[in-house]
Amino acid sequence: MVALKNKQNIWLACLLLVLASNYTLYNTGLGVSILPTETNGVVIGSLIDFVLVIPVLFLLYKGKFSIKQAVILAAAGCIAARFIIPIEHLQPFVAVTWTGFAIEGTLLLLEILLVATLVRYMPRILADVRSTTIPDLFSFPKAVEKHAPKHPIIQMFCADFVVFYYAFASWKRKERPGLTLHKNSSYIAFIIMLIHGTVIETIGIHWWLHEKSIVLSILLLILNVYTVLFFIADMQAIRLNPVHVTSDTLYLSLGLMKRAEIRFEQIEELIEDKEQLERKLSKDTIDFIARDFEAAYPQFILKMKEPVEVTFMFGLKKRYNSVAIKADQAQEFRKMLIQGIEDNK
Repeated sequence: MVALKNKQNIWLACLLLVLASNYTLYNTGLGVSILPTETNGVVIGSLIDFVLVIPVLFLLYKGKFSIKQAVILAAAGCIAARFIIPIEHLQPFVAVTWTGFAIEGTLLLLEILLVATLVRYMPRILADVRSTTIPDLFSFPKAVEKHAPKHPIIQMFCADFVVFYYAFASWKRKERPGLTLHKNSSYIAFIIMLIHGTVIETIGIHWWLHEKSIVLSILLLILNVYTVLFFIADMQAIRLNPVHVTSDTLYLSLGLMKRAEIRFEQIEELIEDKEQLERKLSKDTIDFIARDFEAAYPQFILKMKEPVEVTFMFGLKKRYNSVAIKADQAQEFRKMLIQGIEDNK
C-alpha cells in the first residue's frame, strides 16, 4: 500500500492490471467461460486497451511523452494483441495487427539505415581511438560523439559494438600494467558463476518453453545468449583496463558496468576515516568496488567540488557528489591520489 502512494507505481499497477485482465480473458478457462458467443465487441474493447490505454498508462508511468514513442507503443500494442487474442476471435480485425507489424518494420528499417550511416564514420572513429593513450572504454565513446550523429540508436549500437569487441576480439590483448580494482576480490569467480547459471537456465527454460511458445523460447534464447556475451565482455574489459592516470585526470572503470573521468582539480577532499568508510554509502555516492562474496568497504572516498558524471552500461549517465573506491594496491593508489591533488591545486 505504501508503494501505491507513488503515482508512478499506480500507473504501472493499472497497466499490469489491464494487461493481465486481457490475458486472463482469452487464455484461461475462467476467461473463456465468460466470453459471449459474439466476441467482436469484446475484441474491440481489448484492441482499444492495447492500442490506446496501455500506451497511455506506460507514458504516464515513465513521466515523458513524445509522438514517436506513442506511435511505437501503439504499434507494439497491435503486435501484442496478435499474440494474446486467439486468431478465431481476432480474425475480423487482423488487419489492425498487421498495421502494427508494418509500423514497427518501417521504424526498424529507418533505424537500420541510421546505423548504416555509422559505417562511413567508423574509420575516423577508430583512427581517433588508436591515436590516444586513453583506454578505449573512454576514447571510443568520445570519438563516436565527435564524429557520428548524436542519436540514441547510434549510442546503443556503439555500446553493443564494445560488448562484441571484448567478447570476441580482445583475447590476444595483453593486460596493461597499472593499478587494479578487482584482483583482490571474487569478481572473476562471481562472473563465471553468473555465466554458468545463465547457461543452465537457458538450456532448462528454453526446452520447457519451446513446447509452450516457440516465439517466446527464441526471444529468451537470444536474450540469454546476449547476457552471456555481456558477462564475458565485462570480465575482459575489467581485466584489460586497469586504472589510468594522466597529469590531471583519473580514469576509473569497473568493466562495462561503469566508468568515470575524475579531474584531480575537482577533488575537494580525500576521506580515509575508517568509521566513515564503513558506513552505508549515501545515494549521491557512486562506488567503484568489485563484487565480492564477502562485505567489501571502500578504502577512499573522493568528495567532489562539483558532481562527477558516471557512465553506466549502454551509455546511461548520472552525476554523483562522491566516489568510493577500493583498490588492490591501496598504498600506491593513495600516493597517486595525493600527488595528483597536490599537482593540480
